[in-house]
Amino acid sequence: MTIAENVSYLLDRVPENVRVLAAAKNRTAAEITEVLDAGITIIGENYLQEAEAARRGVTRPAEWHFIGHLQTNKVKKAVTLFDMIETVDSVRLAAEIEKRCEQAGTVMPVLIEINSGREPAKSGVMPEGAEGLVREIARRFARVRVMGLMTMGPLTDDAEDLRPCFRETRRL
Repeated sequence: MTIAENVSYLLDRVPENVRVLAAAKNRTAAEITEVLDAGITIIGENYLQEAEAARRGVTRPAEWHFIGHLQTNKVKKAVTLFDMIETVDSVRLAAEIEKRCEQAGTVMPVLIEINSGREPAKSGVMPEGAEGLVREIARRFARVRVMGLMTMGPLTDDAEDLRPCFRETRRL
């Protein structure tokens, strides 16, 4: 299947209220453009350097989301490159986003990353800390706008192993 055929197949199967993000990790600007031409509107990037290169080569309008682990020393650049940061997992990171958004005169929509699988090697706030983190960010920061939660389930071939993780995030 071509990229366009894959996108069409996927978009035909998701509910209308679902917005699909295409992760562009290791993809060329031409491949990203092909995805956008096929109907995807949100591009996710894991790495700032790849995002910079891709954005230079993609001329079609798109929403760009940062979907990787964001280090505080890279927030300044992330705030200028992305329309949303999907991996906020601490007050410290939110404080840096606030600082950089204030300097840029902007507001950054974010998602709180939940470590619903409780995996020690993964980023994200543990489920029991999510509400406190959201409340603290909302109380302290005017330029960091929490839009929702996100999670990445454990890497597995068995979908049944993933369901509890997504249920937990939905419950939150």
